[in-house]
Amino acid sequence: SGVSDPRPTFAFILQPEFPMNAFILATEALRIANQNSGTALFDWLFASETGKPVRASNGMRIDVDSNLAALPHCDYLILLEGNLPTQNNSPQLLSVLRNAHRHGSMVIGVDTGAFALAKAGLTGERKLVIHWEAVPAYLEHFPDAQIDNRLYLIDKQLGYCAGGVGMLDLMLDLIGRLRGTALAREVANALIHMPRDAGQPQRIEGPTADAEPSLSRRLIALMERHLDFPLSPRRLSSELDISVRTLERYCAREFGQTPAQLYLLIRLQAARNLLF
Repeated sequence: SGVSDPRPTFAFILQPEFPMNAFILATEALRIANQNSGTALFDWLFASETGKPVRASNGMRIDVDSNLAALPHCDYLILLEGNLPTQNNSPQLLSVLRNAHRHGSMVIGVDTGAFALAKAGLTGERKLVIHWEAVPAYLEHFPDAQIDNRLYLIDKQLGYCAGGVGMLDLMLDLIGRLRGTALAREVANALIHMPRDAGQPQRIEGPTADAEPSLSRRLIALMERHLDFPLSPRRLSSELDISVRTLERYCAREFGQTPAQLYLLIRLQAARNLLF
């Protein structure tokens, strides 16, 4: 679309413990786009529920331009949510998301932002994206959810992003749609980034999919499937088609632990993810 179009505006809603990395990458992408084109192609502002500064997950505080009550209409509403996704989704926030969506804004949930979009009634039965660490917690709240393991998803007026560097990939996509792929490429180059496709998986899972999964991956996957009622070493061994002795030797060699110690670690990690 031509530069004579109305200038797209982005509102970044910062929630307590929001991910600073995603915030910096998103705003820098817009800044560099304006700088490199020599004109203000994009406008943006920061908002918090109260209008007071917000603490990010790394302890830094960011000043905002507006509280939610005074938030002007923006073309893109980007909700940056972090380690406390169920604690701050107030009725006011949910109402702001619903109204923005109803009046034509694209509403984007970043990191754990999918919680608020679902609570606002925007997601329905559609697919969504959330940071991989938050998937178990999300399924506790929304057991029928269809979660896609990808960097981000743009679905008409809704957007979801796993966060982290995936936020930059989403912003480059939006900049490309709004102002052309040449500018998006310039921004990527300025940030020393090779843009990735929306459908790329969020994390490296070890060997390629067509290789035979290693014993350690099969063992951990088995333990992760049975967190509430741990399987005995005998059950684990029979499921993996090895002897208990082999399992014990393998765990000692690969993890420096007994099968029971490894199991406990995996359950603690799952509990930590749920708490987050």
